[in-house]
Amino acid sequence: MSTGWRILIFFLAAACHSASEKQTAGEPVPMPPLVSESKPVGQGREDAVSEEIQAPGQDVGALEKRLLAAGLVDVQAIIPEVRVDLKYASTDNFFGKNVYGSLSRCYMQPEVADMLKIAYLELSDRYPELTFLVYDAVRPQSVQQILWDELDKPDSIKPLYVADPEKGSLHNFGVAVDLTLARKDNGEPLDMGTGYDYFGYPAYPDREEQMLAQGKLRPEQVANRQILRDVMKKGGFTGIGSEWWHFNAYSRKVAGEKFDIVK
Repeated sequence: MSTGWRILIFFLAAACHSASEKQTAGEPVPMPPLVSESKPVGQGREDAVSEEIQAPGQDVGALEKRLLAAGLVDVQAIIPEVRVDLKYASTDNFFGKNVYGSLSRCYMQPEVADMLKIAYLELSDRYPELTFLVYDAVRPQSVQQILWDELDKPDSIKPLYVADPEKGSLHNFGVAVDLTLARKDNGEPLDMGTGYDYFGYPAYPDREEQMLAQGKLRPEQVANRQILRDVMKKGGFTGIGSEWWHFNAYSRKVAGEKFDIVK
């Protein structure tokens, strides 16, 4: 055997002995540079999301990171012309509390955002001077719990004002949206007869004829609501009888089958 081969075998044996000693002592042995460590299922996607939301220039808080990690999308990334005024990121709501912190972007399930885009295209076709002004969409269960706990009402009547977080609402699944119509040029909302989060018959679609007869609503206010209902229906949404601003993409049963509650 040549001298060169003897030298090579000596160094290989020394390296193997060194690694064996480290393993015996409990020290980590470096992996070869071309072998990557395996990750749990889904870890790669979470890392990609983390890198994306921590990109330079982005100010993303803890709540927004959770929404992105849950697979939700920013509605303005899908429909740039839509305006957003998150009422629960201010004190301009029924509770008078900011429960969203610095959150300024509005998130929902991707397919719900696609449905809203269909509704928006219908609105743009019929009323090109108008756009949507979104007040709320996904509402994490943790935020729902805060609202439930802060509501100064007996538990027996709290569900009249806010959904029980133990059961979950369609907002908690990211499949409900609260919105109105606004002027595209200046963002001024149209007159709907009441403001957002108004609790009373004038806000009830089911009571509009009665409110018109009593002079508590005007025909043009109801006409504005009807425009909103018509275009949202085109996108596949359904309204509810007690809030003119609230629309659901799915029933509670379907939402539970398709999605997890956003924590």
